[in-house]
Amino acid sequence: MAGGVSREAYFETGLDVLSDLGYGGLKLAEVCNRLGVTTGSFYHYFPNWASYTRELIAHWREARTQRVVESLRADQDAHHRIESIIGEALALPHGAEAAIRVWSSLDAEVYAVQAVVDQMRFDIIYESALELIGDKRTAECFAAWGIYLIVGFEQSTLPRDTNALQWITTQMRDTLESGRFTPATGSDQPV
Repeated sequence: MAGGVSREAYFETGLDVLSDLGYGGLKLAEVCNRLGVTTGSFYHYFPNWASYTRELIAHWREARTQRVVESLRADQDAHHRIESIIGEALALPHGAEAAIRVWSSLDAEVYAVQAVVDQMRFDIIYESALELIGDKRTAECFAAWGIYLIVGFEQSTLPRDTNALQWITTQMRDTLESGRFTPATGSDQPV
């Protein structure tokens, strides 16, 4: 380790900067200042800023989605899996997620990673909903509902009300598990 700071700490600090300051605030000096290290420490781990940002996005995909989805898939109880999905969604670093979406609108490589993350998250919701309700189209719509909800929560200019988000996700879960929904029909395009 350089200066007692790990690569992982650089990535987590980068996500914190994104969360607090947005994409425009993600700068080498800010990351190093928050870690209390010099840029020399940074260059011990990363050859340049572009390498760091690519690895930061890869770390975000791996830590905040891939590992989570793998863990969720290991749970054989679809009801419990839905609860866990909701818990994971509520615990996301929403500020960082919003900043990464802004970044993805400016950088094709980040967009490609964002698309993979969205699909992985959609897929685990879809698989879990399908197991509970048995209707493919309705499970697709439920999964889309979940993704649209979180993305909207992160992108809205309204103040983030996590209690409201928790209430909404509880209503979604209750609707799914009670069967009090109208099965979806038709499709504009395959999801």
